[in-house]
Amino acid sequence: MILQKKKMQILEIWIKKQLESADLREDLFSNEDLRASCEELLEVLLSSLNEDNLTNPASADFDEVNEILAGISISQARQGFNPRETALFVFGLKESLIEILQEEIKDPQDLFTNCFKLNRLLDTFSITTFETFIKGREEVILRQTDEIAEISTPVIRVWDGILALPIIGTLDSARTQVVMENLLEEIVASGSSIAILDISGVPAVDSLVAQHLIKTVSATRLMGAECIISGIRPEIAQTVVHLGIDLSNIVTKATLASALKFAFQSMKLEVKRVQKDNRNIVS
Repeated sequence: MILQKKKMQILEIWIKKQLESADLREDLFSNEDLRASCEELLEVLLSSLNEDNLTNPASADFDEVNEILAGISISQARQGFNPRETALFVFGLKESLIEILQEEIKDPQDLFTNCFKLNRLLDTFSITTFETFIKGREEVILRQTDEIAEISTPVIRVWDGILALPIIGTLDSARTQVVMENLLEEIVASGSSIAILDISGVPAVDSLVAQHLIKTVSATRLMGAECIISGIRPEIAQTVVHLGIDLSNIVTKATLASALKFAFQSMKLEVKRVQKDNRNIVS
């Protein structure tokens, strides 16, 4: 085919189009990496392409082409490319191929037929690229969500036998599960008997959030530890009363300091301030 004979010319046109584009991310994709990816894909595509499969994108002849495109899409999704930048890679190839056909085929009807077939083939490859890119981005988002959930639910050993878990943001079913798992694992690991859930960073408490808190308290008690909820602001207290949520069997405190003081009293610990070397030291 004409395209196979003009492989190097196609490659140079394709690379030039991308280098001239304002969307090219040189901070994520070096010129060397760009050329290597273009050479690999073009070599496999042109060696697979023939008159019989030109109109059959689903042909097994293109399996390797699809694998390469999928690999590039996943890699770019993980590196932080956006869909437009990934589209540039495939659309640039299509434009380069059609440009060569326009130079080599003089018969208008023949040119139209070949361009139409090639256009449909490359559009199918583009769809495959986009679908894979989206899947890659979803994987990145899910991984980041899990990492943020882990970071946003730290269990802190504030004293021997006392744990604190500051909760920031809204509690939903998935996050409550993470909170419970982290808290219960730390109770077992530390042998703590008191756990403080601080909700100062929770923007609002509705019936659903309250139910999640109650579930966490119940799970903590099943592990043999007492649970204290701190950070009950006036507006949250009013909301709880208005919704008719019963927290009477749960120890609640306005601040983390108050909850910690209550925990010390429950464990018969005394914290006092003493003078030493003209400095205040808590022992």
